[in-house]
Amino acid sequence: MIVLHAVFPLNPEKRDEALDLIADLAEKSQAEPGIIEYRPTTDVEDPNTVRFFEQYEDEAAFEAHSQTDHFQEFEAALPDLLAGEPEVTRFEVDSATEMEL
Repeated sequence: MIVLHAVFPLNPEKRDEALDLIADLAEKSQAEPGIIEYRPTTDVEDPNTVRFFEQYEDEAAFEAHSQTDHFQEFEAALPDLLAGEPEVTRFEVDSATEMEL
C-alpha cells in the first residue's frame, strides 16, 4: 500500500477557488479503482492550509491517478493557488491494523 500525506498552503485570495477545485478532485479521485482513501481537509489551526491523506492499493493505482484528467487539471492550477511550496511525504506500507480507542 502507498500512503501520501500532502500539505498545501493556499493563497488566501484564491482559497474559495482552490477549495472548489479540491472538492472536485476528491470526488472524482474517490471513485477511481485502487484508491482506498482520498481525503483532503483544511487544517484546524490554519484554514488556508489543506492536508491530503491518500491511500493507494499499489504503485499501479498511484500512477493511474496521476494520469487522470482531474489530477492533471489540479496540478496545472496549483501554482496560481498556492502561497508557498507544498510538502508531500510518501509512505510504503506493508500492513495496517485498525486500532480501538
